[in-house]
Amino acid sequence: MRPALSDYRHLASGKVRELYGIDEQTLLFVATDRISAYDHILDTTIPDKGRILTAMSMFWFELLEVPNQLAGPPDDPRIPAEVLGRALVVQRLDMMPVECVARGYLTGSGLVDYQATGSVCGIALPPGLTEASRFDEPIFTPASKAELGEHDENISYADVVALVGGVRADQLREHTLTVYARAAAHALTKGVIIADTKFEFGVDAHGTLRLADEVCTPDSSRYWRADEYTPGVVQPSYDKQYVRNWLTAPQTGWDRHAGGPPPPLPADVVEVTRARYIEAYERISGRSFADWLGPRS
Repeated sequence: MRPALSDYRHLASGKVRELYGIDEQTLLFVATDRISAYDHILDTTIPDKGRILTAMSMFWFELLEVPNQLAGPPDDPRIPAEVLGRALVVQRLDMMPVECVARGYLTGSGLVDYQATGSVCGIALPPGLTEASRFDEPIFTPASKAELGEHDENISYADVVALVGGVRADQLREHTLTVYARAAAHALTKGVIIADTKFEFGVDAHGTLRLADEVCTPDSSRYWRADEYTPGVVQPSYDKQYVRNWLTAPQTGWDRHAGGPPPPLPADVVEVTRARYIEAYERISGRSFADWLGPRS
């Protein structure tokens, strides 16, 4: 018989995840159906989103074959039935205080930095780049880890060295770019561009650096359709950029700089968002989401 979720001690809540203690070595990592945008947790949830993110992360953990946080399979008997399919048993790690971002294309906050300074996170870039320009080589553009409700800020490589030391900083940069290159190469064979993505890493009791949290999901990455890629314009995407675009559209009347909460998402936006997340998973993994574990939301 599987344990109940209430059998475990709740340790922390993130924007979209809940963390529970199993024992001294392991944790239960639960992905909810919450969605966040512009540092707000929206009142509206996306049905099955947590299951999609978990399925996607499991696919990447299996494909990439790099040291990771997993301490059991997705149907591990330690996972309560009520969160089966949206939870993983993971190792307790000493998490690195850095968001490790790899960018293969210029967009988002990277474009803002470039337009202001000609560089991203202190990395000087050629003149004349525009929205969605492809870099000759992917770049490592770390960010600080902000408190819940605060905004992650881009930082330089020197800042990473100051936070974790030179040896570990080199490892983070190398691991980030290596994992991104592998993931991006696979996605491209499926007709998907991973424009950028965020990784998190932790260190185990033996000092091994391990890939943790989620991996190349629509929450942590920008997915673009390769057959529609056009430099110079905002790209159609599979990720939660669709939600961001709706929130900041003039008809919502919401000003993200004013500090007020975002409006609830209408049913059609929820439906399209869920469909895009599922499409991203199915296209990249070659698997059917209907076959994934656990009850639907």
